[in-house]
Amino acid sequence: MASSSPRILVSVATYNEKENLPALVREIHTTLPAAHVLVVDDNSPDGTGKLAGGLAAADPRVHVIHRAGKLGLGTAILTGMRYAMEHDYDYVISMDADFSHHPRYLPAMVAGMDRHDVMIGSRYVPGGGTENWPFKRWLISNGVNLLTRLLMRVGARDASGGFRCYRVSKLREAHLERMISRGYSFQEEVLYRCRTAGCRVGETPIIFADRRGGTSKVNTREAVRSMGVLLYLGSMAFFGLD
Repeated sequence: MASSSPRILVSVATYNEKENLPALVREIHTTLPAAHVLVVDDNSPDGTGKLAGGLAAADPRVHVIHRAGKLGLGTAILTGMRYAMEHDYDYVISMDADFSHHPRYLPAMVAGMDRHDVMIGSRYVPGGGTENWPFKRWLISNGVNLLTRLLMRVGARDASGGFRCYRVSKLREAHLERMISRGYSFQEEVLYRCRTAGCRVGETPIIFADRRGGTSKVNTREAVRSMGVLLYLGSMAFFGLD
């Protein structure tokens, strides 16, 4: 990258992702060679944090934050955002560690930042889609997105997707200190906070695939709790109380 190119941080939250992390970091650097990777590990029992430390020791583009325990995806993403702000990156990209968000889409996301402040890797725009998803999961995802568009007035088709690139200067204006979501509703709330900060939101198509290795972290109790948070936030936004 030329000296005028944006400084990019790719933030990856991990919990028991030892099987996926080395290949993921390698493929991120294949598509974005100058990007830095931040691993936010929640004290993974399988040794992911130790592995990440080894990757960081071998490559100055890799950084690690070791957290005391499993504190939730939302707080991990916020940790990455705060790291990006503290270290003066231009863009911060959040993505899953399990290859459901494939690094091959990163260049298109970064290219879209010429015209937007948030770029979403979207399952629900032309060219996007999902692989091997049960109908129930697809139905819930589409219902959440419809609810978010109606109540929060967020125009994105994929408001629940977690594969995103943010302009760090706009995150500073998004009042992230007001965030109340810590689980699955985090993605919708942070997009709403960005919209209220005047962010231009764009989408680029991705194919969302099931994880390549490891086990799913889906938690039914957290999903129900997050739906309640989403309904609360949506009602506040709809009536202009937030």
